[in-house]
Amino acid sequence: MHTNILKNSIELGQEAARYSADIINDAIDKNGKARIILSTGASQFDTLKALIKEDIDWEKVEMFHLDEYINLPVSHPASFRKYLKERFIDKTNIKDYHLVNGEGDIKEIIEKLTIELRREPIDLGLIGIGQNAHIAFNDPPADFGTEEAYIVVNLNDTCKRQQVSEGWFASIDDVPDQAISMTVYQIMQCKHIVSCVPSKAKAKAISDMFKNPVTNQVPATMLKMHQDVELFLDSDSASLL
Repeated sequence: MHTNILKNSIELGQEAARYSADIINDAIDKNGKARIILSTGASQFDTLKALIKEDIDWEKVEMFHLDEYINLPVSHPASFRKYLKERFIDKTNIKDYHLVNGEGDIKEIIEKLTIELRREPIDLGLIGIGQNAHIAFNDPPADFGTEEAYIVVNLNDTCKRQQVSEGWFASIDDVPDQAISMTVYQIMQCKHIVSCVPSKAKAKAISDMFKNPVTNQVPATMLKMHQDVELFLDSDSASLL
């Protein structure tokens, strides 16, 4: 894992976007296309804003994302499908994308996503880290054993409080209890991982990731086992290192 510490979230996003664009364009040059996984949430605002401005032929990119709440309508402000449509899909000419739908037959939805995801390797995963050190919605204790691509997970109170503090829900009782999440195993299959983690609220999670051995009680520690992770922090999230 290589760590970059930038002054603030805007500079972090710009630097991470440039780095990610190089990986995407290299994959397009070599394979005629690139396959990526995107994170959502407030921590990814500046990275996505910068990424869509990079010189990338988005028609040659296939996109997946990490997670979605179960039984949350796409019209809800907290829907990650809505998030990606408004902040990424509608702002690029990307045509090939697969959204995690938390409404309907969940087993069938996961099966279809898995087939599409595993057709070819994923070139780049942009993977955030939560306040409880989760990656995707794999809250502690995360399932490090499963080799499924997506699973149904229960959201813990720390995770729910983060969603409220970021303004997605009015109260903790409004946050859904479950979500569909890409597994830790599947995240680790990405060829390259870029992790963008700004804000003081993430400082303890980053500190815990570095000071602990690999443990499902601090899910982000698994990223230290990947062969190619570029971590982007700002001065706030790095403040406890």
